[in-house]
Amino acid sequence: MTAPLIDPFARAITYLRVSVTDRCDFRCVYCMAENMTFLPKKELLTLEELDRMCTTFVGLGVEKLRITGGEPLVRKGIMTFFNAMTRHLESGALKELTVTTNGSQLARFADDLAAAGVRRINVSLDTLDEDKFAAITRWGRLPQVLNGIDAAQKAGLRIKINAVALKGFNEDELPRITEWCAERGMDLTWIEVMPMGDIGNENRLGQYWSLKDVRAQYQAQYSVTDLAERTGGPARYVRLEETGQKIGFITPLSHNFCESCNRVRLTCTGELYMCLGQEDMADLRAPLRAWPEDDRPLQEAIRAAISLKPKGHDFDYSRQRLDGQMPRHMSHTGG
Repeated sequence: MTAPLIDPFARAITYLRVSVTDRCDFRCVYCMAENMTFLPKKELLTLEELDRMCTTFVGLGVEKLRITGGEPLVRKGIMTFFNAMTRHLESGALKELTVTTNGSQLARFADDLAAAGVRRINVSLDTLDEDKFAAITRWGRLPQVLNGIDAAQKAGLRIKINAVALKGFNEDELPRITEWCAERGMDLTWIEVMPMGDIGNENRLGQYWSLKDVRAQYQAQYSVTDLAERTGGPARYVRLEETGQKIGFITPLSHNFCESCNRVRLTCTGELYMCLGQEDMADLRAPLRAWPEDDRPLQEAIRAAISLKPKGHDFDYSRQRLDGQMPRHMSHTGG
């Protein structure tokens, strides 16, 4: 039971993304509908169950945990979970504990996260224009997020900004966002909008801005150097020589990035998705709850799930329709 997790394509699974809630205090137009129906709280794993689940994965060789949502920091009592994970950092079994957040709660939690052993975080931020921010998030307030980023940097957390590339929305902000990140010592990653879930009246195909065009804008304004860095994940990186900062491109639609995938995703209800862009999943909540004193059935269920991990996903916009669209929302699987 201590053998590492290896999928059918000889990829070691060392990275687990964990959604701790499907709830969020924003309603970003590319992510969810304005009037979302969230899961009943009784269906969610408790904080104690999340601890046991993640501890089991760490025991099977997972070295990196990324905590996501929804917005993970709106989960009541969430610092109890982060503080519990600290023991795995201290033992050396867990190499990294990170968070993806919209930044709204960072002013409250930045110091506590740093004390728990979090060293870097990703903040999702698509625009620096206050009115546009209110429009894209529907419920969000930009000053609250910027204050949270200030608090996180003051607490010593390293920040990477994730920006979704949206046609006709933030194309004109590329230089501004880039320079703002450079001034604050933050790296920046652009992400193509993904076909995940019903978002109401929004036209996701109309939102799609290819990162090939984003890169072309950089090349027209900066000296761009390709980097060989690979994290086992979707991003490809360049360095802007004028600023020295690293720019990432996550291109699930214009480039299939799956050949070195080292991750799986656990939902807040205990479903394990072996691929973001596939519907196959394994129910880990059932063995977790059926054998509360015995981890072996859970370990066996995890291994069985990893044995079914696919080679790659099926996202495709090339035929001008949403091929490969997933019915579940990103907030359910984990952003």
